[in-house]
Amino acid sequence: MSVKIFNTPEVQDFLKTVAGFDQAGGNDRGKQIIHRILSDLYRTIDDFDINADEYWATVSMLNALGQASQFGLLSPGLGFDHYVDMRMDAADLEAQRTGGTPRTIEGPLYVAGAPESQGFARMDDDPDTAGDTMWLHGQVRDTAGNPIAGAKVEIWHCNSLGRYSFFDQSQTPYNLRRTIIADKDGRYSALSVIPSGYGVPEGAPTDQILKMLGRHGERPAHIHYFVSAPGQQHLTTQINLAGDKYTYDDFAFATREELVVEGQRLAQHAEAKKHGVDGPVTEVVFDIELSPTDADELQERHKRARALESESAESQLAATATV
Repeated sequence: MSVKIFNTPEVQDFLKTVAGFDQAGGNDRGKQIIHRILSDLYRTIDDFDINADEYWATVSMLNALGQASQFGLLSPGLGFDHYVDMRMDAADLEAQRTGGTPRTIEGPLYVAGAPESQGFARMDDDPDTAGDTMWLHGQVRDTAGNPIAGAKVEIWHCNSLGRYSFFDQSQTPYNLRRTIIADKDGRYSALSVIPSGYGVPEGAPTDQILKMLGRHGERPAHIHYFVSAPGQQHLTTQINLAGDKYTYDDFAFATREELVVEGQRLAQHAEAKKHGVDGPVTEVVFDIELSPTDADELQERHKRARALESESAESQLAATATV
């Protein structure tokens, strides 16, 4: 029979001490949150009779996740990112902030400081002969259908090998990353390459945890967006390209039906031809609708650690070039 000690006065008093309840300093909200988390974990140890070997194996796995900088990768895999989105969706509904393109998870691979252009951007700084040429375009509108001139559209995606610039040192630093300021009609366009899907690194800590759960670590081909404009709610979203094996089986739970986009392969594309592409092009259209808000905090993306956001791009890029 397993030992059950969680509900004893000794353990309950111990939890209060560990959480700093008997100390005058610190952060009261932080203490309450840590107390709840520790209580749930202590109870789990009791309920599942977790032994010392299992506990220390878990500590080793947490250390490995930290050393590999994979907490940000495991977070969407365990549904935390999507759960946060679900809570924000519920808050919007309660506040009657209806309409607008659906949000979905940001992911951990945004890099600040991408080159900015007006209306159009060529994103493929590096040749990628394995990938199909993509003409990506759309219009940014408000919920009344009016175009939003000057909307800021930030786009980033991986190459045809499933790798992101900056994190993949073989690529030009801002390859497949751009900020486009929409024209007077709210339109944006980009010449790029169709991204591929990809999976978490084989054998890495995140992969080990997912396999323990009987799950895979694959993501479908997708394209990330930040979209913002004064007086509009900031949008963090991504589109999944239809037809990918994992479009509706994304380990990161980012797929939403409204964000699945069908590409159309064309023998030629007039706009792409103007930029030197004379041959097959896959056209991807993604129109964006922003919902109005007077709240300043809703017009900004939420705070989190992002590459190059807290220091100059030049200094961090120089540092990573030596890694």
